[in-house]
Amino acid sequence: MSRIGKLPIKIPSNVEVTLKDGLVSVKGPKGELSLTVDPLITITKNEDMINLRPVSLEKDEDWKKIPKKSSAIWGLSRALVFNMFEGVTEGYQKKLEMEGVGYRAQVAGKILTLSLGFSHPVEFNIPDGVTVIVEGNVITVSGIDKQMVGQAAAKIRSFRKPEPYKGKGIHYEGEHIRRKSGKKAAA
Repeated sequence: MSRIGKLPIKIPSNVEVTLKDGLVSVKGPKGELSLTVDPLITITKNEDMINLRPVSLEKDEDWKKIPKKSSAIWGLSRALVFNMFEGVTEGYQKKLEMEGVGYRAQVAGKILTLSLGFSHPVEFNIPDGVTVIVEGNVITVSGIDKQMVGQAAAKIRSFRKPEPYKGKGIHYEGEHIRRKSGKKAAA
């Protein structure tokens, strides 16, 4: 039995939900998202709640007879639908910090240009639905789709991962970087 999957999702008052043949569409103040739910999961809507259940689970069937794949997809589907609600009401953001001499970033239209100590500037095409703001050495990636925001932030971080000796590179705000001691002086 999925602990996450069995929890109902409360629909916020300023959000519209449409269910049609396994397609969930959520429209809120920040935008609109849609998701196709796996056929192993049924989704139902009450007045202000959404419930997800495995297809194999009938009203009085034993919870222990649910196939393992249905249980896994049940929790995943519930989490994805919940993330859609949170995205269209509040949105998501990730902050990245650049540490290093001469590391700079600037946004021009839909292109983020990074100077990271290479012989050439690194250009990143910002995907649709994601906004990038640069303030000093902090890059803020925000949007309504949690997966797209996380993927864009991870791609930007991958251009210059933090190194373990001085900590130079791009890292998430608040991320702890394990440091190595380096060479010891011979005595």
